[in-house]
Amino acid sequence: MTNDMTKGNPLKLIIMFTIPVLIGNIFQNFYNIVDSIIVGQFLGVDALAAVGTTGSINFLVIGWVSGMTSGFAILIAQSFGAGDHKRLRHYVAMSIYLCAAMAAVMTAGLLIANEPVLRLMNTPDNIFEDTRSYIAIIYAGLPVTIMYNMLAGTARSLGDSKTPLYFLILSSLLNIGLDLLFVAVLPLGVAGAAYATVLAQGVSAVLCFFYVRRHFEILHFSREDARFNGRSAWRLMVMGIPMALQFSITGLGTMIVQASLNLLGSAYIAAFAAAIKVQNIIVQVFPSLGVTMATFAGQNAGAGKIKRIRKGMRQAFFIVLGGSVVCALIVYFLGDSMVTMFVKDPTGEIRSIARQMFRISMWFYPFLGTIFLFRNVLQGLGDGFVPMLGGVFELFARWLAIVLLAAPLGYVGICLTDPCAWVSALIPLIPVYFVRMKRLMRWEQEKMVAAE
Repeated sequence: MTNDMTKGNPLKLIIMFTIPVLIGNIFQNFYNIVDSIIVGQFLGVDALAAVGTTGSINFLVIGWVSGMTSGFAILIAQSFGAGDHKRLRHYVAMSIYLCAAMAAVMTAGLLIANEPVLRLMNTPDNIFEDTRSYIAIIYAGLPVTIMYNMLAGTARSLGDSKTPLYFLILSSLLNIGLDLLFVAVLPLGVAGAAYATVLAQGVSAVLCFFYVRRHFEILHFSREDARFNGRSAWRLMVMGIPMALQFSITGLGTMIVQASLNLLGSAYIAAFAAAIKVQNIIVQVFPSLGVTMATFAGQNAGAGKIKRIRKGMRQAFFIVLGGSVVCALIVYFLGDSMVTMFVKDPTGEIRSIARQMFRISMWFYPFLGTIFLFRNVLQGLGDGFVPMLGGVFELFARWLAIVLLAAPLGYVGICLTDPCAWVSALIPLIPVYFVRMKRLMRWEQEKMVAAE
């Protein structure tokens, strides 16, 4: 069930690992996509705006969870690459303890802060109650979200990108059925979409747990493996917290943008939210490739194969360039038409608002893809601080764009915030990557000379 990425053709390994991750990420995005489509079609534009305005908050919260569990998975991948299965099992056990604590603290804290945060974001009164109830249910389901991310991250760190995919497909199909039941058949309104999402994620997480427990013999713990160790927990936190902050800082930036967008009314909120969801699906090749490169770099760093990381990085860059062209063509010709799936009887205004966003963002897709390459490889090498610093640059760029561009340019200024953030994030990532690789290459050469 494992996949050693320290041997074989790097390009082939990268592509074959990325494909299941890409399919899985697309299905994972279906959670919010399906919620939005069914809500928009059956409940109208205001209901779609209520779900859409939670997107930035959801990104902040899920980003923290994804960052923490991805950080834990890096140390697991490095242990696997080094062939130290005992240390690997110990890190998995410590990760479980930390995830349980994170689930308890986050769920309680977010439920308490829910209403004040929505007020701070200028959530319109006509959609406030639907927004509050929807995101509160999502918060209550965080334990199963954390559980799934932990299991999926562990499987991927061992080179298995297919198992998480199977359960995501199952969960997505279940989510569609429950959405139709709770929104279109039962009178549960916007809250029904949230219930459907949480229940679908819960089923996926539980089934994934039993599958991993049964089929991954390498993860069968002894009592010694599962004994709590403060030093090990600290190492995991040192890796996980910067990665979580990097995602959450980006989420905070999108909340600033959302607060400005909320002042423009329901039509802009709904159209922009739908456009963002369509774009997120189309550009999933970039974060999927990033997940692959983090695992690739983590395993090869553990095995001391630095030249192999550099070779894989060069090959992955051409994938980014090709993917950018394909993604830009899709949004140019099909983007605004895809947005109409979200709204019953869509107006020309909805399509125009979405089209403006696509026409601006598409030119900057190479920068977006390059972020995931440099950031995730640095994370795979064990560097959590610089990727977090890239998130700080993103946050500052979004804030500056809102301050300088939103007033004179209006909606166009808001659309420029993402491109500004993507370009700014690369400022610390690129030079640090090259310095770090040069240092590691020198270390590898010295090691080879010493061995001779």
